[in-house]
Formats: sequence, C-alpha cells, structure tokens
Amino acid sequence: MDQISYYSDRAISIEQFIDLLQRSTLAERRPVNDKVKIEKMLTHGNILITAWHNELLVGVSRALTDFSFCCYLSDLAVDQAYQHKGIGKEMIRLTHKAAGENDTTLILLAAPLAAGYYPKIGMDRFTDCFIIKRKN
Repeated sequence: MDQISYYSDRAISIEQFIDLLQRSTLAERRPVNDKVKIEKMLTHGNILITAWHNELLVGVSRALTDFSFCCYLSDLAVDQAYQHKGIGKEMIRLTHKAAGENDTTLILLAAPLAAGYYPKIGMDRFTDCFIIKRKN
C-alpha cells in the first residue's frame, strides 16, 4: 500500500466527509442525511486533520479546542479498509499537536464498539464524564 499523507490545511467537501463517515461506520452516529448539519460540523470545528491514500480520503479527525486548556475530539473516522494501520493513532497525535499538546487535555467520547481501541493506543479511560444529550 502506498504511503498515507496527513494534512491540517486541506479542506474537504460535505460529500467527501459523508462518504468517509459511511466507509468508517461512524455514519451510524452522525447526521449524514442532513447536509446542513454536516456543513456546520465542518465549518465550526477548528481542527481538521485528514488522511489520504493518493486522492482518496481515508481518515478524518475533527476537533473543537480553545488551544489553551482542552481539546474535544468530536469525530475520528477511518475507512474500514484502512483500519489497523495506525492512521487513527496518527490523526489523534496530530490533532493534539495542533491544539497545543503541552497545554491541552484531549478529550473524546468513544463509540461503544470503539471503546477498547483507545486504551490500546495509550489513552486513559475517564469514568467521571457527564453529558446532556441533544434533543434532536
């Protein structure tokens, strides 16, 4: 397999994002049928790391941060055909680096099926998390 290229400055289209979400299984938990919401997700996140195999988008890390204290990694999606190759781990590293890894705590809420992955790559499980779920 050719090398994977990572970018922090490469914009993606709504269609590319939706397609990747579907190829990663994250579409099950994202509003892929609502292009307005997807557009807002892309517009208002302030870190977007992308992974490419040639011209194919194979990974996305989308995060929200204040660049001084915390970074919420909202979406980590890797094409199922490219999983178990270190792409997710590298995108997490690049996301945290972009947010200011010495100053920010990187936080994410794992999908139930992915919860076992994060401790394997060195992330600590934090049990005292609380949420108020969206109404829609």
